[in-house]
Amino acid sequence: MTAIATPRHRVSAAVAHVHAELDAVTDASVWSMDAAETGQTLTALTRARARLAELEARVAAHADDLHVGSEVGASSAANWLAHQTRATRAEAHRAVRFGHDLEQHTLTRDALATGDVLAEQARVILRWVDRLPTDLGADTRGKAEQHLLAQAKDHDAKALNHLGRHLYEVVAPEEADAHEAAQLEAEENAAAKACRFTIYDDGHGQAHGTFAIPTYHAAALKKALSAITAPKHQAATHGAGAGVERRPTPEAMGEALCELIERYPTDQLPHTGGVNATVTVLIDLDTLLDRLEKACVLDTGEKISPGLARRLACEAGIIPAVLGGHSIPLDLGRKRRYFTEHQRVAMLLRDHGCTAEGCDHTTGLHAHHRTRWVDGGQTDLDNGVSLCHWHHNRAHDSSYDTTYLPTGKVQFHRRT
Repeated sequence: MTAIATPRHRVSAAVAHVHAELDAVTDASVWSMDAAETGQTLTALTRARARLAELEARVAAHADDLHVGSEVGASSAANWLAHQTRATRAEAHRAVRFGHDLEQHTLTRDALATGDVLAEQARVILRWVDRLPTDLGADTRGKAEQHLLAQAKDHDAKALNHLGRHLYEVVAPEEADAHEAAQLEAEENAAAKACRFTIYDDGHGQAHGTFAIPTYHAAALKKALSAITAPKHQAATHGAGAGVERRPTPEAMGEALCELIERYPTDQLPHTGGVNATVTVLIDLDTLLDRLEKACVLDTGEKISPGLARRLACEAGIIPAVLGGHSIPLDLGRKRRYFTEHQRVAMLLRDHGCTAEGCDHTTGLHAHHRTRWVDGGQTDLDNGVSLCHWHHNRAHDSSYDTTYLPTGKVQFHRRT
């Protein structure tokens, strides 16, 4: 960090003075402060932190206006600040935006500058005031800001955020119901578009993930999991005195999610590539009958223990593909044009994904006849291959040549 040798501006001089005073107490012991003075000092430091946050935001916005950092090729003052201070770019940009936002809300800026509100409270106030319709007028918006500033004296940022949702009711009560309905609809539409789900396996028997779903679906999911973890349900399932917590813990909710997944009626799941979206477990007959302990493979490539496979085969809606046991006939010859579900499952287990060279798709696969059915091809496993939607279209595209390799892979070449 570059230091200013001789501060000229009063703000620079004040910051230098603060550093000098802090340097003076760097090694000072606090053990001799009594409880009353310790409490007063702690609250004073919290207030000082708020005041410094306002000053930092004000200077950061000014740096943005001056394009500080452009002389060394920085794309923005925020990026320059992040590099100079080792702060994250997100945090540096947040400071700059905060400064510009405070320029538009002098009441909140003044309250933060005097330490009457904390930075997190100020951010909440700015967010909800800015969400008010612009046609309300400056006076009404000013009253809204004053209202939240008054509430900040008795509420932390979390409670203030809840009050902010009802800000329109305070400043325009006659229009509040219609505004709330419109606001909820907008939020629901935005939430529906922002749905996301990611999951990855850590290679040690656990999967981790994150998701973002609309409030309604989150409430429904939470209610379903709470019902599974309810003491009455647990007592009915595991017997009385099962040691169930009255309030579900995160661990209990996680177990409930696993139970919900296992119990979901698989016949309600949509079909992908003609096969119900149900996990298939490849299991030896000896393993199924508990005569041999051998890892079992899922059609998605993961492995599970034989004990879990046996339990799922008894309880859950999986498809156990038993090797060496009595199987359903898979080769139907010319009797049917389309592959059956059992044939498709067998193909998925054999091919482990799309058979096109270079393709790694493993879900939503189609069953394709190597020799077309209309050309006399049999509807059996030897004449069937798994292809993803895109490559299945290429297989029926006259502008491509399709080559079936001895390895089981399929090559496509555009005709010249």
